[in-house]
Amino acid sequence: MAKRKESLAYLDTHVVVWLYDALTDRLSQAATEAIEDNDLVISWMVELELQFLHEIGRLRVKPAEIIRHLSTQIGLRLSDVGLEQIVRAATGMDWTRDVFDRLIAAESAAMDIPLITKDRTIRAHHKLSIW
Repeated sequence: MAKRKESLAYLDTHVVVWLYDALTDRLSQAATEAIEDNDLVISWMVELELQFLHEIGRLRVKPAEIIRHLSTQIGLRLSDVGLEQIVRAATGMDWTRDVFDRLIAAESAAMDIPLITKDRTIRAHHKLSIW
């Protein structure tokens, strides 16, 4: 019988892309274990960042396809956290000017749920980072 997952982890945008592209060799051991041991969720900001990357030609696939595929393959789901809660948490994060990073990390902080990210700036300032 498979182990029932009872905890959550957020995925940062680059982790979502790597999982979609089956580039799991780019993940650290800790990130891989966190992905295997948790139910996975993404912020709506990740979907928006994926759209941005698609629009500027850095992603060939539309965000809806990436999210649908990962939902089917690994049970990924979109967060249901309200924007007000995220923005309130983000107001204290003056360590980045990247709006996507700020809101993704803020949601993780507001919910007290780890964020799987390779981003060094996020990891240096966000205590709930996993890499």
